[in-house]
Amino acid sequence: MEYDLYYMEDYVGNETDFLNQCDTSDWDLSFSLLPVLYMLVFVLGLSGNGVVIFTVWKARPKRRSADTYIGNLALADLAFVVTLPLWAAYTALRFHWPFGSALCKLSSYLVLLNMFASVFCLSCLSFDRYLAIVHSLSSTKLRSRSSMLASLAVIWLLSGLLALPTLILRDTRVEGNITLCDMDFSSVATKYNENFFIGGLSILTTVLGFLLPLLLMTIFYCFIGGKVTVHFQNLKKEEQKKKRLLKIIITLVVVFAICWLPFHILKTIHFLNLMDFLELSCPLQSLIVRLHPYATCLAYINSCLNPFLYAFFDLRFRSQCFFFFGLNKTLDRQITNVSSSLSAQTQKSEIQSLASKI
Repeated sequence: MEYDLYYMEDYVGNETDFLNQCDTSDWDLSFSLLPVLYMLVFVLGLSGNGVVIFTVWKARPKRRSADTYIGNLALADLAFVVTLPLWAAYTALRFHWPFGSALCKLSSYLVLLNMFASVFCLSCLSFDRYLAIVHSLSSTKLRSRSSMLASLAVIWLLSGLLALPTLILRDTRVEGNITLCDMDFSSVATKYNENFFIGGLSILTTVLGFLLPLLLMTIFYCFIGGKVTVHFQNLKKEEQKKKRLLKIIITLVVVFAICWLPFHILKTIHFLNLMDFLELSCPLQSLIVRLHPYATCLAYINSCLNPFLYAFFDLRFRSQCFFFFGLNKTLDRQITNVSSSLSAQTQKSEIQSLASKI
């Protein structure tokens, strides 16, 4: 089993007894099903996030601060999904990596960079909505363009630094007739303390890349919920727009949490078992290893869902897409035809009604 992305090592080092006792081989279905899912996410994510980036870029005069964060979220997703054909081939070849050390490092780095950048962009989106709704009058400076650009710089710099261990430690390794792409801790740890490095990096990614941002976003939305309940009883037009945007961002956060939660749960259970904090039966340990690629795949799916969430929930985004891709004229003609048809039907029914009255 070589699905050790995000520092979930596959029972190495002191776990040789476990390997001898338990069957950790993957289900044969995984080698055919997962590559198909990866390529589906690649096609949908590439096209969807490309449309989002193009739409946000073209809407510069009327761009909201939230749109800029959404554009950067799409950029993070796009940077990741371009690596999926490599991981699809890696899985289809039964975890043989034929693409060399440089692509092994870079593609693994982009996976982790996407996770951190995505959750940090969502956190900034939540904070931006918190300021706009709860402190709308006093947060002008904090929501200025310069503050937004500074926050984006911090997001990408921090994400790049947190993902750096993958770029340094991930490498190819020949084992038998195959070449693996996995973490190599030999340069920083011995076999005796290797598990501590694995555990430390695992905790780091889960706390900083999932739990802490999710906690902050939950706090922001609790304050927003209180404000909305008190002051949004009689909504004005501008406040309705704020509320619609708020629903979109909450949906993005909830979908992110659902997609990434199984991965972090399995990774945490694996770490606790690795450090002997949990004593799991052999069948359960084997099941965790076999489910891990599917939890990873679910996390990857999040990168192609966001554009469809924008299109489904955000009328403004849809109208901008129609306008920039020249679809608004076609849509207007369809609406005109439908309106004319309904008008003709209405006139006919009124004439029939009048005739029956006479």
